[in-house]
Amino acid sequence: MAQLWLSCFLLPVLMESVTANVAPKFLPNMTVVTLPEDLPVGAEAFWLVATDQDNDPLTYGISGYYAYFFSVTTDSGKVRLEISLDYETKYWFSINISVSDGHNLVQREMQVIVDDRNDNAPVFQNTAFSTSISETLPVGSVVFSVLAEDSDTGSAGAVVYSIEKVIPSTGDSEHLFRILANGSIILNGSLSYNNKSAFYQLELKACDSGGMYNGSHVIQCSSPVFLSISVVDQADLDPQFVREFYSASVAEDAKEGTSVLKVEAVDGDRGINDPVVYSITNSTRPGWFDITADGVIRVFAPLDREQLLEEDEEVQLQVTATESHPNIFGQKAKVSTWVTLKVLDINDHKPEFYNCSLAACTFTPQEACINFTGYVDEHASAHIPIDGLTMVVYDPDKGRNGTFLLSLGGPDADAFSVSPERAAGSADVQVLVRASALVDYEQQMVMVVQVMAKDSFSQNVSIATVTIHLTDTNDHRPTFPQSVYILTVPEHSATGSVVTSSIHATDPDTGEWGRITYSLLPGNGADLFEVDPVSGTVTVKNSELLDRETQAVYYLTLQATDGGNQSTSTVLQIHLQDINDNAPVVSGSYNIFVQEEEGNVSVTIQAYDNDEQGTNNSHLLFSLLPGPYSHNFSLDPDTGFLRNQGPLDREAIDSALGGRIVLTVCVSDHGVPVLSTEVNVTITVEDINDNLPIFNLSHYTFWVNERDPGVLVGNVEAWDADQTEVNNRISFRLSGSGANSFMIQSFVLGSRWAEGRIRLSPDLALDYEAQASYNLTVSAENPDPHGGEAVVEAFVFVKDVNDEPPTLDLSSLRGIHVAENGSQHGEVAEVVAWDVDTEAQLQIQLMNVICTKDGVDVGSLCHGWFSVVANGSVYINQSEAIDYETCDLVTLVVRAWDLTTDPRFQPYSNNGSLPITIEDVNDNAPYFLPVMKTFVIIPELVMSGQQVASVQARDDDSGNNGAIQFSILQVDFISKDGAVTPFQGFFKISTSSEANVFTGNIELVTSLDSTLQGTYQVTVQAQDRPSVSPAQEAKITLNLFTVDQSYRVRLQFSTPKEEVGASITKIKDALTQATRTTVYVVNIHDIDSVSRARAHSYLDAYFVFSNGSALTLNELSVMIRNDQDALTQLLQLGLVVVGFQESQESDLPNLLITVVIALGVALLLALVIMTVALVCLRKSYHRKIWAMKAAKEARKTAAGVMPSVSAIPGTNMYNSERANPMLNLPTDDLGLEYLCSGDSDYLSLNSLDENSVDLDKSHQEIKQKELQHSQQGPAPEPLSVVLSGRQAGAETQQQQQQQQQQQQEPSFTNAGPHITEL
Repeated sequence: MAQLWLSCFLLPVLMESVTANVAPKFLPNMTVVTLPEDLPVGAEAFWLVATDQDNDPLTYGISGYYAYFFSVTTDSGKVRLEISLDYETKYWFSINISVSDGHNLVQREMQVIVDDRNDNAPVFQNTAFSTSISETLPVGSVVFSVLAEDSDTGSAGAVVYSIEKVIPSTGDSEHLFRILANGSIILNGSLSYNNKSAFYQLELKACDSGGMYNGSHVIQCSSPVFLSISVVDQADLDPQFVREFYSASVAEDAKEGTSVLKVEAVDGDRGINDPVVYSITNSTRPGWFDITADGVIRVFAPLDREQLLEEDEEVQLQVTATESHPNIFGQKAKVSTWVTLKVLDINDHKPEFYNCSLAACTFTPQEACINFTGYVDEHASAHIPIDGLTMVVYDPDKGRNGTFLLSLGGPDADAFSVSPERAAGSADVQVLVRASALVDYEQQMVMVVQVMAKDSFSQNVSIATVTIHLTDTNDHRPTFPQSVYILTVPEHSATGSVVTSSIHATDPDTGEWGRITYSLLPGNGADLFEVDPVSGTVTVKNSELLDRETQAVYYLTLQATDGGNQSTSTVLQIHLQDINDNAPVVSGSYNIFVQEEEGNVSVTIQAYDNDEQGTNNSHLLFSLLPGPYSHNFSLDPDTGFLRNQGPLDREAIDSALGGRIVLTVCVSDHGVPVLSTEVNVTITVEDINDNLPIFNLSHYTFWVNERDPGVLVGNVEAWDADQTEVNNRISFRLSGSGANSFMIQSFVLGSRWAEGRIRLSPDLALDYEAQASYNLTVSAENPDPHGGEAVVEAFVFVKDVNDEPPTLDLSSLRGIHVAENGSQHGEVAEVVAWDVDTEAQLQIQLMNVICTKDGVDVGSLCHGWFSVVANGSVYINQSEAIDYETCDLVTLVVRAWDLTTDPRFQPYSNNGSLPITIEDVNDNAPYFLPVMKTFVIIPELVMSGQQVASVQARDDDSGNNGAIQFSILQVDFISKDGAVTPFQGFFKISTSSEANVFTGNIELVTSLDSTLQGTYQVTVQAQDRPSVSPAQEAKITLNLFTVDQSYRVRLQFSTPKEEVGASITKIKDALTQATRTTVYVVNIHDIDSVSRARAHSYLDAYFVFSNGSALTLNELSVMIRNDQDALTQLLQLGLVVVGFQESQESDLPNLLITVVIALGVALLLALVIMTVALVCLRKSYHRKIWAMKAAKEARKTAAGVMPSVSAIPGTNMYNSERANPMLNLPTDDLGLEYLCSGDSDYLSLNSLDENSVDLDKSHQEIKQKELQHSQQGPAPEPLSVVLSGRQAGAETQQQQQQQQQQQQEPSFTNAGPHITEL
């Protein structure tokens, strides 16, 4: 009702002001805009939207320090991005937006919030890592820790580490290390300095967890870094001998202290190499040897090899090597090995005689003997041993020291011999009959000899005496003076011819025992010869069979037998004398194939003569009969070896012969008469490729222009002396440096001549700068793969043109650093270029300047900071303008220009980039980000330690220059009456940061007085923390609004507190929808049975707006009544009473009073309306009537349907400027403000967007529906529904649902008041 009165009084004033031009207004949301930092330059950023009641053309604009980021289309308000945004550099800034209608200029500050994107890769804080670890480091230990930072926020700034590669790359090192999420590198397996590797290198990479960038999910990774790990050796291994086996030898007469052998052991831990001490821990001959500390084994006592005969003359020593220092287990590591020492013999004994057999002899002193006895028959044959003699000679020395000589002495030494005459070590000794004749019983019955054993080197002698007893026998038989007789007889001698008659046997015996009879024993030749038994004359028995060529020598046995049947035989060797009765015989035929030049004739004519060898009858003579090619050969007259005099040339032989040469060889003997035989030798000379091609010149020189592909370079010619086509065909080949750039084709010119044409490849041209000349080798060869070739040098010179572009020296484009804000001046770098052309004139040109901040292009901000002159010098132009915060990297894009390049070719080099890194100084103070919300404190609800407010700040500097620390400078409480009271110690602030945004969280230290009404003003300071320059600071004052207990409102429900508690979320949502406030619930309790009427429980709560103000009871009631949806939902949830419990009983009288006052006001309002109608004659009467009709027609709008056709009078189609498009006038111009009871009515009049109409039904049906609706009576007031109880509202709702089911016509609802209701 109060709003109705206020509208009536203000209406005349508003109507008076319509004649003035109204300033345009920005939409309420034109205060903050959020843009992604990867928004492309030139893309649409946002729109500036304003309304103007006068409907004047609007002009939009943007100004301020950061206006350069955007450009705006002045007539439409479309804003485009001009310079790339960067969240990491500036995540928030302010611009001034303006709109003008030609009469009024309206400005507003707009906050631009930059939304972070994943545009940065993680960066390791250091790129050179190294560490050392012990080889005994336990598995799972931390080896090293790395740190990579990503300036992005959220998952895009969450770094994930990985090990890409392990060097050395072996199977056991691949998974030897692993890296944790915090960058700690963990040992995943065991180490070994000696058995694995003493050094590892890990390739590390850091990637973020991914984020949106340019419309897609992107994962950014850092450049790889390398961690060098050195493994430190520990004393955990035993020493090792450098050799697996040690052996040496030492003479048995070696003096004490003689060095025999040196053993060597090394520490198994190669990285420590602890000294080793040696000792002998075991020996088969203790005391014979000792060892020094450095491993030298020496003789310690006298040696005797003869004591070691059963031990292979060897001494075994166990040598132990012990480390000097304890190992990691607290013990001294050691290792042992066996050493074999062989004792060498010296000649320190002489041979001795023993009376025993060698197999059973023990060589004890008891077996030693010097007198021996034996027996033998007289005239025993030579080499017959003496019986009964058991003699052994033994020398214990070894090898040549134990070698001795045996000989005989004494009176009868000539009749006997000793065996063996030489022996070593030990031997059985035999005395043998040497001269049987001297062993004659009739001459001597007993014979004595002395056996002498003499050492071969020391010449020491031992003597033993042997007594030999002779045995008598019948020992005489016939004897021939000679055992063999050589006789001769011509072959084919006549039968009966005497071969010999002078051979006779003698027998010293007389009588019958001395009578001799001769006979030829059966055998070879016994049928050719015969002997007289008495005289012993030998004669020819068969002349025909006596052929020397059949058998040249016959061996006959002539036997002489005495009367006692003892016989003796002799051998007759009869040689047949040769006569020349056989001609020479040639074996086989001779057909020889040889290759010319290299092939040689080497053949022996095989011939023989059956006549006696070694005589003229069988002595052969070889000769070559004259022929056309016989002079090319030689024949050895004695051996028959035929060979060529020199190389054979196929081309020198008559072609009709087909390469065949026929020689005639004559073979003859030297007998009388001379006999001979002839044989033909055919020699076929095979043709080979034995002539090399010959070039017509000793070398060739050609000139060719560069850049001309496929041109003819020149020709070469060659000739081949071979006569056959297969061997004189010539092909050419190129080799040498650059031969791949050329090709050669072979052509036949004529008989034995060929030509090679050298060309460039069709798709290849020469480049003078790459190679100015070529030294080619031209080879001329025949098809024979094994043949030789002729070569000649061909020099190709390239003619130069200026065709190469210059090249920038990359070393001169290495990045430089320049400090901001006028710290440096003058020349800072020099760009160097070079050109391979000989007459190049170079200039350096600046092509572009790229300005980036954290990798994002920021446009042309830095274009004037640097300049590049023609000689390549880079100068600072605007030192004071250099600003790290706007641009941290300036990239100068340069190129080199050759002024003298041929017009056909590129005169410019490739573009090069010179990066100039701008270094930061502390030139920016911290600044607070705008506080976009209001902080409200309800002392009754807030507790100690609870956060009540927060601030955010940034600093455009980097590193410590941009690190911010918050502090509270002052706290004042301003009561509603304006009194200011300082408070100290009630609040504290903590500092945190994320993505370069620092947040200060303000927390309550102690509880607040809930009765105080006012605002807490908290002054917060943000200060950076530079390491060198003075700190800079910024301040901000926050208002913390308090809501006291006077704003506590009670809502009563018809359900128990348990059901209210279960539905508290829905209740709060409905209340928030109706009030547009934040609902703070204090408690929920049941109402006692005494005071309970319709309510069973109540809920106490606060309703607080974002500006810190709170709703009173009356304001809450009005807002609930104005929202039918929320009211319906609350009624369903059990709401019955709004207000304090004690005030509910007096609500009905107050309502009656309110109705009476409303009727009085209505009468007064009618008078005021009539007066205003007379004053407002300037407005068109028809426009008012049309507007009223439009409002009435809006009552017929069906809920939930939006028309799709053009708007007509009475529809709900209104624009955002609150003007009916059909009238094209604002509602203010209609003069109907007095009809509005509130802002909701204002909206209902001017915009029917929450209503709809079904245009498919006829207008007549709509009118009828409206009439039916009017007959049902006026709609009850929302508050009356609340007071009348929950049942009435439910019944009304049920009736409406039944009506909707019975009719298909559209229903109409409009929460706004009808004009007639007013």
